[in-house]
Amino acid sequence: MKVGDTVIADEKTDMLPGNAMLIKNIPSGTEVNSVENRPGNGAVFGRSAGQVIVVQGIDPTGKYVQIKMPSGEIRLVSANAIATIGQVSNEDNLHVKLGKAGRRRNLGWRPEVRGMAMHPAEHPHGGGEGKGVIGGPAKDKWGNLVGTRTRKNRRTEKFIIKTRRTKTRPFAKK
Repeated sequence: MKVGDTVIADEKTDMLPGNAMLIKNIPSGTEVNSVENRPGNGAVFGRSAGQVIVVQGIDPTGKYVQIKMPSGEIRLVSANAIATIGQVSNEDNLHVKLGKAGRRRNLGWRPEVRGMAMHPAEHPHGGGEGKGVIGGPAKDKWGNLVGTRTRKNRRTEKFIIKTRRTKTRPFAKK
């Protein structure tokens, strides 16, 4: 896009970058961004710098459209959801080196304190005399095991065809 371009949002519009339309009217293989999960709730997927989602096709029922996320996850979204044509700009954003802690603080980040530097009441790794080793299975700061599945939203698992980690659908009912 360039300065002076007109952006249109409608049920069906020209296939130009920046135009937004219903995802069911977008051809397969098109790169989109800012995709709604539920119609009318606003964009949820593919909003950050350089992100792009590929429309893979409409479901045989006609109620859902299959999309491929930047993570590799393939999922279904409502056919009446709105998506914007094209890729979000500033794709080199992930390569920016902040250079010092002060720039990171200005972006709203707080310092990250190691768990073993804390008291035992504050973190599972805390306490001990001197430079203690952690021992036991790895845990996060709330005491949960690290590396375990944390996805709890069973209601939306039926919309995930392929997770970003696996080759097949792990949530399929047997």
